[in-house]
Amino acid sequence: MLTKSLTKAHVDAVKAQGSDAIGMFIESQDDDRKTLFILENLGRLPKPFDGRWVFHLLKSDNKNIRLHAVKTLGKSGNVSGIEALWHVAQHDESTDVRREAVSSLGRLRSIRAIDALAAMVSDVDPKVVSQAIRGLLVFKGDRRVDSLLTSLRDHENETIQDIIKRAYAPSQSASHDRGRQRHAHSHTYLRNVVVLGDVRSVLEHIEDESFHLTFTSPPYYNARDYALYASYKAYLSFLRDVFRATYDKTKEGRFLIVNTSPVIVPRVSRQHASKRYPIPFDVHAILVGMGWEFIDDIIWVKPEASVKNRNAGFLQHRKPLAYKPNPRTEYVMVYRKRTDKLIDWNIKQYGREVIQASKVRDGYETSNLWQIDPTYDKVHSAVFPVALCERVIRYYSFAGDLVFDPFGGSGTFGRAAQALGRYFFLTEKDGRYFDYMKSSMAKDEQTFFAQGKTRFCDMAQFKKLVP
Repeated sequence: MLTKSLTKAHVDAVKAQGSDAIGMFIESQDDDRKTLFILENLGRLPKPFDGRWVFHLLKSDNKNIRLHAVKTLGKSGNVSGIEALWHVAQHDESTDVRREAVSSLGRLRSIRAIDALAAMVSDVDPKVVSQAIRGLLVFKGDRRVDSLLTSLRDHENETIQDIIKRAYAPSQSASHDRGRQRHAHSHTYLRNVVVLGDVRSVLEHIEDESFHLTFTSPPYYNARDYALYASYKAYLSFLRDVFRATYDKTKEGRFLIVNTSPVIVPRVSRQHASKRYPIPFDVHAILVGMGWEFIDDIIWVKPEASVKNRNAGFLQHRKPLAYKPNPRTEYVMVYRKRTDKLIDWNIKQYGREVIQASKVRDGYETSNLWQIDPTYDKVHSAVFPVALCERVIRYYSFAGDLVFDPFGGSGTFGRAAQALGRYFFLTEKDGRYFDYMKSSMAKDEQTFFAQGKTRFCDMAQFKKLVP
């Protein structure tokens, strides 16, 4: 076997003798596997490093050898390899090798590589262009570089647009940052509050970046007596308004999770067909269009016995075209407020004790298929299962966070949040559900919770709470 005849210790011993020794060692190999093993295990290169022997490896028939030769030239820091790397970036038959060649040009961090990198921003491969931009951003502030990069704001590829917009976004003033509330904290006047009113009007009185998490199930279009709209267009326009306002009120890099499913509006007579509206897919386009970044699609699976049977007619006649599956699934779509910061930044805003207290226990769901039984309620016809709320809260928030549901319904999300040590803020425009929440939460608080009473208020009362 290869490892018996050639080991990393052998490579390290040769490397200690300098770059020429490495070149002669590779030339002495009679097997592509051995050459590749040496290249993969070079690690940090000796200084000074004359990599002229690497150039002939760029012509190897073995794609992996060419790839690692390109990486070696990038690590070398030797500007004599710029022309060779540029040639590979333009002409190699492997997309991976071309991308790595551009990455290596950037890794040299040399002014002499600017022309080569600039030429690659017109490449047809968006990943090649992205690597070239990354290399050029080292020279941000150079007028020629800035002019070239800012001209890419309207590039056809959305990822490239985003890179440029973030790189050249105007910096926020220190005074603006000082005015912001600390990331892990929330306003006292919003904690454990339920407001009777249109969510759009309520959000107008709330400071931006107030919520850590939003989880909601929007009304089903014209499928419930509490969700009647003049048209599907009007329905989507309403949701657009709600989620745009929610975006502003969400803290940087935090999550919006939307539970939806396609809905069937029954036919008005035997002469008409029923219509099925693809709500999750239309809402998705609206959300990403306003800045929410798509993260995950979770499928909530219900037992077949719990859903409406659409199969009865087909069961009898089995005629093609008339097949209708029973809808056992709903979508739990996960989005994050756009930011240039990684998730680690959000996590680091919390103290060690909060992080420890918020850790998800063993037995968590590892896949995006969540099998949860639906919940039925004599008052509300579409109730969140407690188990669904608990998973979302545990996986996407920390203890002490403020979580929000713009369509509060029966208040299940608020009760689950309270049980898990989070604060909640709910809005609900239907007085029947508001009154139901008021009575049911009062009973729960007497029995289970010690965080203090939930405050129920109409719009006029809520305005008085706002500082």
